[in-house]
Amino acid sequence: MALEAAVKAAVGAPDEIGDCPFSQRVLLTLEEKKLPYKLHLINLSDKPSWFLKVSPEGKVPVVKFDDEWVPDSDVIVETLEKKYPEPSLVTPPQFSSVGSKIFSAFTKFLKSKDPKDHSEQNLLEELKALDEHLKAHGPYVAGEKVTAVDLSLAPKLYHVDVALGHFKKWCIPKDLACLISYKELLFARESFVKTKATPEHVIAGWEPKVNPA
Repeated sequence: MALEAAVKAAVGAPDEIGDCPFSQRVLLTLEEKKLPYKLHLINLSDKPSWFLKVSPEGKVPVVKFDDEWVPDSDVIVETLEKKYPEPSLVTPPQFSSVGSKIFSAFTKFLKSKDPKDHSEQNLLEELKALDEHLKAHGPYVAGEKVTAVDLSLAPKLYHVDVALGHFKKWCIPKDLACLISYKELLFARESFVKTKATPEHVIAGWEPKVNPA
């Protein structure tokens, strides 16, 4: 029986995958484990009533396991690993938090209107730390094989590229060569190509947060 996954639909395009990196992380896990699933695209500005019954807070992603809808990408990914251990995507514990501060640093810099608030510097430090880690352990965070931590980082690095490129004309410095080749490796994976939002949908998703009316 196919699993069911409810994820964010694109802003203004309810039939296309939206820009939620946590939704994409779940879809990447399903794809990498080669699990069949039925996709529900949820328009977050007009949530269907069935969805609000299974996700009362109205949050995505949620996945249905044996008649129970489970929220929260961390919990969903853990549940998938327990129920479908092959192929294993377990990240060795010592590497599981690598890159974990990148998304919050990126969000701060993206929304920042103050060039002196160190938000750009903080993001650069997080990206440099990931680059250093990959230099020592790459090509993926835990070596030769893709694991859960990579599937969490891939959508976030995509947002870094697309949103900062659009709103700040900013890109990851070329001297972070290991990070850049890591990013290219992830973005070229079949699972990523199949589950990513278009750059236009990523920009539309961030627009109201970057330039609130």
